[in-house]
This record gives sequence, structure tokens and C-alpha cells, in this order.
Amino acid sequence: MIHQYQLNGYNIVIDTYSGSVHVVDDLAYEIIALYEHATPEQILTIMKEKHFSEECIRETISEVEELKSNGQLFTEDAYEELSMDLKKRKTYVKALCLNVAHTCNLSCEYCFASQGKYNGDRAIMSVEVGQRAIDYLLENSGHHRNLDIDFFGGEPLMAWKVVKEIVKYARSKEKEWKKKFRFTFTTNGMLLNDEVTDFLNQEMYNVVLSLDGRKEVHDRLRTTVTGKGSYDSIVPKFQEFIQKRGDQEYYVRGTYTRNNVDFTNDIFHIADLGFDKISMEPVICDPREPYALTENDLPEIYNQYEILAKEMIKRSEQGRGFTFYHYMLDLSEGPCIQKRITGCGSGTEYLAVTPWGELFPCHQFVGDEAYSMGNIWDGITRPELQCQFKESNCYTKPECKDCWAKLYCSGGCPANALHATGSINGTYEFSCDVFRKRIECSMMAKVAESIRAMEENQM
Repeated sequence: MIHQYQLNGYNIVIDTYSGSVHVVDDLAYEIIALYEHATPEQILTIMKEKHFSEECIRETISEVEELKSNGQLFTEDAYEELSMDLKKRKTYVKALCLNVAHTCNLSCEYCFASQGKYNGDRAIMSVEVGQRAIDYLLENSGHHRNLDIDFFGGEPLMAWKVVKEIVKYARSKEKEWKKKFRFTFTTNGMLLNDEVTDFLNQEMYNVVLSLDGRKEVHDRLRTTVTGKGSYDSIVPKFQEFIQKRGDQEYYVRGTYTRNNVDFTNDIFHIADLGFDKISMEPVICDPREPYALTENDLPEIYNQYEILAKEMIKRSEQGRGFTFYHYMLDLSEGPCIQKRITGCGSGTEYLAVTPWGELFPCHQFVGDEAYSMGNIWDGITRPELQCQFKESNCYTKPECKDCWAKLYCSGGCPANALHATGSINGTYEFSCDVFRKRIECSMMAKVAESIRAMEENQM
């Protein structure tokens, strides 16, 4: 399976199953499009009518055939059988999302967690529950040496003392269990101070800072409980935070809605504030909400992702580049094929823990009792539910069968599929459309980067 597209002056061909990416001239681009549906002589006739020379046509056909024989073009699918084996694999937990605070000091209108309460009571995780969660992860981590803990909410800084105790406890267990913990922290920034900053920079492998972009955009939906915008409070704190953080990992993460379909202006605004690691996600919400994105927005969303890729290339050349999370592609050493088939591992390798110690497949399922999987004392009490997640991958979804991007998205987010279709095995077509466009744009940016590097080496 191949995918061809033209963007920013490049003719790009992606070979799905080998992962090869080709940048070709106009003649090769057209011949590749014809190759599986026409004989060499038919291709010769068609391309001669387009005023290409016979010598060039035959030479290009030969080059395409060579790429095919080398497993770089029109590669056969060697992974479908592997996907069946992966259903039977034994899995171990390697990451927990600790919802340490089911409460928040903001009242963001689009919050999937119902302003941090997850459609339930407000709560703060106790130290005892947090410590037991660490023990549960250690006991069920199997061969995994590196274990991940995400501190999430609500707003996890509202459980600050609990977070520090959990980190302390986890660190005390590393030597005994021969494991290494990596912590991630997501915050709206309202409670950031020097003490918090120093601790996060010392202990957190990654920190996610929530900012939607321009002041008017951010303040429209990310307000305090009194209705006041939060932009002016958090931006100086975020800027000071990353200055102190140095070269450690962080992300400024925003959400775009129908209110700012021109979201590249928000990304550029964030970059101009001094942040060079940025993520911007489309809102996932009830389609009846006034800020919900619809299929009618897709043409402009596509346009925005192209604008973003081109501007990133330009800024990189000027020495003021930034990283965009969804344009991070490693074409030489990307995820292993098992990960590319099965995805994030929600419900199997990754679980969310509520303040009461209840287990869910991930934070986006929390509060949906149909997906309550057990607890940190008794473990998984609904193994049949876990099997549904283990058996779900990009080969179990009929809609993914002919999709060229399936080994990049692994079949998509189970939570988004559930909310859009009622099944974790469904596909949220809007999200698929957005994802495919992002891959096209990120590939183009990688192509531009590679070509520029080759040109510089030749100088």
C-alpha cells in the first residue's frame, strides 16, 4: 500500500508497510500512480502523450521496479498475522495515570473531566492510596524496568503534599525493585511558585503546561470559578518555569475549538512567548456544543496544518525553530512494530487510578462505570474488559483496513472511538481525517529538513 500527495512543491510517496518515504520528480510520481494498474507498455504510451521521452520513462519504470524488489515500494503487508499473535500476548502494567485531584481551581468550559470532578464528587487522593498505587505498579510491572507515573487531575497541584509523598515513596522503592520511575505532571499553572518549580524540575521527567494561545482565545474558555480569565496569571509563571527548567522536557499544550479554527496563530503566539515545545489538540466534546468542531471546519483545519508546517520550516532556517508534538516523526528509529499496531496500551499496559484507588483503562474513561476494571488492592476484577483492549488494534477495525496511516495511529484513540461511536473498536472519522493531514504535513517538514541538511553537507 502506498500514499501519494503533493505539498509545498514536493511530490511525496509513502510506502505503508516498509515505512519508506520517497521524494520524486513529476515523471516518477505519475508512473508510481499507474504502476499497479497498467503494464509497462501502457505506462509508456500514457507518459509519451504527456511529452516525456521514452528513454526517461523506461529508466524511471526500471527504478520503480528496483525499489519494489528492494522492499521500499509496494511492500506487502507482513504484519496482519503478527496482529493476531499480539492479541494473545501477556501484558504487564508499565504506566499509571494518578488522578490525584478530582477537583480544579479553573472552570474550563470544554473540560472532558467536568471541571475536574469526572461527573462525581470532588476528592483528593490520600497518601495511602498513592503509595498503594505505586506498589500495585511494581507488583504488576513484570519485565518493565522503566515505569511511568502521570500526575493528573483536575489540577494535581491541589494535591501538592500528596504528590511529594508519592514521589518520595516511589524513589524509596527503586533500588529494592531494580526499577526506575519517570514522572510527568500536567498543570494549569495557577498554583506554580518557586517551591513547586524547583521540585518539578528536580523530579519530573516531563511537565505539561496548559495554555490555549492568544489571551482572548485562552480566556474565553479557561476561566476561574468566578469567570475571570487565567491568561495573565499563568503566562509569566510558565515563562519563569521553563527558564529555570533548562533543557529538560516540557510541553505547552493547548486546545483549539470552533472559536479559533485559525489555531496556528495561537501556536505562533505561544512560540513568540518563548516556548519551543508545543502541542495543540482539537477539542473533543459533545457535537451540540457551540465550540465543537465539525466536518465543515476540516478544509480550514487542513489549511492551518499546512501553514504550520511551512512556518516551522521557515523559522527553523532562521534559527528560531520550535517543536510541534504531532510533527515529531523519527523515520529512522521510530516505535517498534508492536507499538505501531497496538498503540498507547490503555487498559493493558497503561491504567488510570482514581482518588479512591479504582482502575480505569485511561483518564478519559474515568467516571464511566461500564469501564471500571478493578482497584489497586484486588487488581483487575474484570479481565474480560481488559481483553477487549488487548484485542483491539489497527487490524481489528474494518475502517482501518485500507488506511495508509494505520501504522502511525495504531487504530486511533479508544476513548475517542467510544465517545464518537459507542465502541472502543469504532473509528472517529473526524479524528482520522485530522490525523492523516498531520502526518502528511509532518512528512513534508521532514523532507524539507532532510533536503536542507543534504544541501548544507554538499557546500
